[in-house]
Amino acid sequence: MLNDSHCHFFSSQFFGALARQRGKGDTVAALCQELQWDDPGTPESLADRWVRELDAHHIARSALIASVPGDEASVAAAVSRHPGRFVGYFMVDPSADDAAARVTTAITALGLRVACFFPAMHHVRLDDPRIERLVDAVASRPGTAVFVHCGVLSVGVRKKLGLPSRFDLSLGDPLSITRLALLFPRVPFIVPHFGAGMLRETMMAADACANIYVDTSSSNSWIRYAPGWTLPGVFKTAMSVLGPSRLLFGTDSSFFPRGWQRGIHDAQRAAATEAGISEADQALIFGGNFDRLFPGVKTGD
Repeated sequence: MLNDSHCHFFSSQFFGALARQRGKGDTVAALCQELQWDDPGTPESLADRWVRELDAHHIARSALIASVPGDEASVAAAVSRHPGRFVGYFMVDPSADDAAARVTTAITALGLRVACFFPAMHHVRLDDPRIERLVDAVASRPGTAVFVHCGVLSVGVRKKLGLPSRFDLSLGDPLSITRLALLFPRVPFIVPHFGAGMLRETMMAADACANIYVDTSSSNSWIRYAPGWTLPGVFKTAMSVLGPSRLLFGTDSSFFPRGWQRGIHDAQRAAATEAGISEADQALIFGGNFDRLFPGVKTGD
């Protein structure tokens, strides 16, 4: 069984938001043509395409992340169409006036399960009272979780379109999560990309809080910042601190026609094997832990 805990749902609304930020009057179709990416169409048609992609790679289920604030409805439409295949994540801008209402609506009315915070992007510290109120709203619904991007943050599509990325990386310290994780011990907190360059701090935080999880997603190119690190070494370090039950495989797949990134999966499988991780433990990392955090819905999907 293979599940992917980190895929982005690049909807028409996502591209529309980028077009508005660029301010050149681009249509979604024109933006996609410039990027040489496929126009996503409706959320339902994009959801269907993702299902075909998962089927082609023998993937049981995946996360889908609404990748701009305010795009909860797109992912909700995909989850509603294929509830047995997708778990809905959504990005939250805690500085927005309607952030609390959006989180409540997303988890109670739309059926989404993971609120995603990007402190460096939205310039809101994790010890800000606004964050605590939003996590409290998530905690009110069983089966939900919080995702916090830490470390280095680079958004490739913004670079391609010449959009500024005024990210404050000083706000992405994984140690800042520990206060929230201790306040809300029943809420799983997921740190993507092994902490994206802050592996040491991520391991310290996870060692202090048993409800902090780590996802393995992306190419993990942050390794170049730490001379001597290798991906097998990263897996071995994570296993020594978290054990096999708090690691979640992910790819960071996003747009079409590239689709699901098989190469990232293959590299991580090889790294896990080289790190000496048993087949049973790999089964947890590459599928079982995701199902435990987010039990599937039995449907005919």
